[in-house]
Amino acid sequence: MPTSATPFSPPNPAEARLLLLDKHQVETLLTAEAVLPAVREAFLLHAAGEGRVFPLVREPLSTGGVFGIKSGDVQSQGLLGFKAAGFWPANRALGGEPHQATIMLIAPETGRPLCIIDGNAVTTMRTGAAGALGLMHLARQDSIRLTVFGSGVQAAIQVQFALACLPSLQQVSYVNTNRRRDEKFEARFAARCDIAPAADHNLAVSESDIVITATPGKAALFELDAVRPGTHLNCVGADTKGKRELPPDLLARAKVFVDDANQARQIGETQWHAETPVTELGDVLSGKSVFARADKDITVFDMTGLALQDLTVARMLYAQALQDQGRHAGIAWPW
Repeated sequence: MPTSATPFSPPNPAEARLLLLDKHQVETLLTAEAVLPAVREAFLLHAAGEGRVFPLVREPLSTGGVFGIKSGDVQSQGLLGFKAAGFWPANRALGGEPHQATIMLIAPETGRPLCIIDGNAVTTMRTGAAGALGLMHLARQDSIRLTVFGSGVQAAIQVQFALACLPSLQQVSYVNTNRRRDEKFEARFAARCDIAPAADHNLAVSESDIVITATPGKAALFELDAVRPGTHLNCVGADTKGKRELPPDLLARAKVFVDDANQARQIGETQWHAETPVTELGDVLSGKSVFARADKDITVFDMTGLALQDLTVARMLYAQALQDQGRHAGIAWPW
């Protein structure tokens, strides 16, 4: 983490500046290769107790949107900040993205902001990277068939990371909300795999080694009996109270992994079965928990997103931007 000696947080408060990274700058700096180790670090910090996740804010608005704040710190690294984010479905009618996020890094010594970052691409990429870590450590490494529910931004990044981390994948079926062909979605992956819309969503699940759910999460997307032994599921859409994507009783049949146990019970799939035994993925990555997959295991990674993931990725972007300040806007921010 850049210290108070950086040009954007000088010793003289009157000379302080605030770095601003907009959507286009973030997308230029952000790569899958850089995001994956940053997200892995977030899981390891959480497992070691070095990274704190503060109480979650997630509240419905009268506008029809949902507003949330995820925040945390790593005291040993001088890392502190938050992401204000949520979901505004009416944005689609405006030609905009329903998911909106803004990240702020703060100097823990003074409380002054160091950097404000457009968080949309960060959220997309860090969630894709988290999904990849789940697949790498929980799914069968010889998996061939994948079914994804959704064909939007998050579904696409999940498939992108899945194809990158599991070379054995050959076939992708997708189910979107209107059950129609999405040629743009298919074109993104056609050179890497056979991809087509699923004619029957339950049949597609039953024939898949991996299932990814990345939808607004209003109700179960498929039937319980469609999930065959040996299947791994990455579940992304349930991130608010009342949302779900999995059928009732599936968690009881599965080995369940989460990013944060308390948060998953508040807003993830496990809110519906709070008594479900869970293992945090960070414990698997650190070796604190050992998972050896049996052939017939059904595994679920209930992903609700860690504040620490946003912060480790934001720190990486901040450090990169500081190396080339001439290309990134900053404004005077004296105090």
